[in-house]
Order: sequence, then C-alpha cells, then structure tokens
Amino acid sequence: MAGPSPSGAGPTRRGVLLGAGALAGSVVLGGRRASAQAKLGAPNLIKPGTLIMSINPTLPPLQFVNDKGELQGMRVELGNEIAKVLGLTPEYVRIEFAAMVPGLAAKRWDMINTGIFWTEERSKLMYMVPYERAAVSFLVSRGNPLGVAKWQDLAGKAVGVELGGIEERRTREVDTMLKKEGLAGLDVRTFNNFAEAFQALRAGQVQAATSIDATAMYWQGRGDFTRAIAGLFPQTATFAFANKTLALAVVDALNGLKKSGFYDALFDRYGVLKIEGDSFKIDGPGPA
Repeated sequence: MAGPSPSGAGPTRRGVLLGAGALAGSVVLGGRRASAQAKLGAPNLIKPGTLIMSINPTLPPLQFVNDKGELQGMRVELGNEIAKVLGLTPEYVRIEFAAMVPGLAAKRWDMINTGIFWTEERSKLMYMVPYERAAVSFLVSRGNPLGVAKWQDLAGKAVGVELGGIEERRTREVDTMLKKEGLAGLDVRTFNNFAEAFQALRAGQVQAATSIDATAMYWQGRGDFTRAIAGLFPQTATFAFANKTLALAVVDALNGLKKSGFYDALFDRYGVLKIEGDSFKIDGPGPA
C-alpha cells in the first residue's frame, strides 16, 4: 500500500514542552558494571571498557525515562545485557534521532540503540544488525472523537511526527497515497522528538501523531490517546555501528542471548515482535 515518498520537507515545530527523556547530549550510565573481562578494546571502542550507546528515550515502553530520571525499557535492558556479555560497562547518550547517524560517524558513540529502521540506503552508511520487527501506528485524541479508522480518514489532518526518522518518511508516504486517491493530503508537522509530537497532540496542536505500534499501545493503555490505526508499513528495527568488529561481537552476543532464552523472554514480556529466523547477522554491506 506504500506509495513513493514526496520530496518536500514539512515545517519543523520548536518550542513545545520537552518530555522527560529529551535531554540532548546528556550521558547516563547504564547502572550495571561489566561482570567479565572486556572482549573488545581499542580501536574498536571509543572508551576503554565501555559500550557507549545513543538513545532518544521518548518511546515508552521501549526506551523512556522514569520519574527518578532513570533510563528504562526493553531496548535499554537489551543494551545492558549485550554490554554485560561483552564484559563492558553500558553508557548512554541521550540525543535526538536526527543527530544519531552523524554522531556515529563522528565517533561520539559506539552504537545506535534506538530501534533505527533498516533501509538499503542506511545499510551502506552503517553496519546494521536487525533484532526487532515493528510497524507504524497513528494516535489520536482519547476516545477518537474524529472517528479515524483507516489511513484515508487522515485526509486533511495535521499529523505530528519526530523529525528525520522512518516514521516521518512513512507519514509522508500516507500523504502521497491520499493525494493519489484525490483526497486532501496531510499537514505533516515535524518535532525534535516523539515527546514533543505527543505533547502537541495532547494540546490539540495536531489531530494525530505517528509512532511505532508498541509505543502507541503503551499510550492507549495509559488512557492518554487512542490508537486509531495500527500495523502500517511493517519493517525491521536494528542496532547500528560504524565499527564492523564491534558489530560482529554484538551479533555473537545476540545469538548467545537467543540461545539462552533471554532474548525471547524479554520480547515476550514487552509484547514486541521478534525477528524472523533463529540467528542474527549484519544486513547490508556497511560503509564503503
């Protein structure tokens, strides 16, 4: 059902209240020390004995900040366990998504741990390791007063989305699909992060917001919003690396966590879809 992505860029909205996790540039330790001798060192790590991961913690229940300012969520737990297997201390840099790929290339962090979706273009810029499947949802105001039930019902509506991610691309694809059917397109409004987009929906500044299914289910379960549309554009989420040796070490760690049952138990607990197949690998050529 996906149409081609339009080339125009939507307006960027600033100044909306930031969520608790939108603390760009701050560093948070993962809270658990390595329990084994480090299996990697220079030049494969930026900081000796440490696995530095970028994350934008505005997507509960996968990655968020609790009331105590602590990082929580499925991806945080998985990142911590991978670091433990590698004998490293996990360290997180909270940063907005748009800065993650440039920061990886600039060696500000070792690994992107934010569920970055696989695309052929990205797989040529980074070493991408798929580990999760996800689809896109559209959230609306609680109770769905506008009666949105299918993507065609979004015609003419203002939709908030995080700048630069695959969710923005998919939202713009829906805009193209609507116009091809002779319907009014979307007013796509981009925000620094998902917390801002959700706050705009809560404040009535937009009529819908885009997120992945698991996050939409979380907000609906809390009673904040209604998940009006779900399951669009299913695709694969990955970890991303600039260093191939580190990427392969994480592949080995994931395969071990799959074998031990940790991976399946974690994903089942959060209700997140697992990758197809029984093993992990780098998908794509990586940097030239």
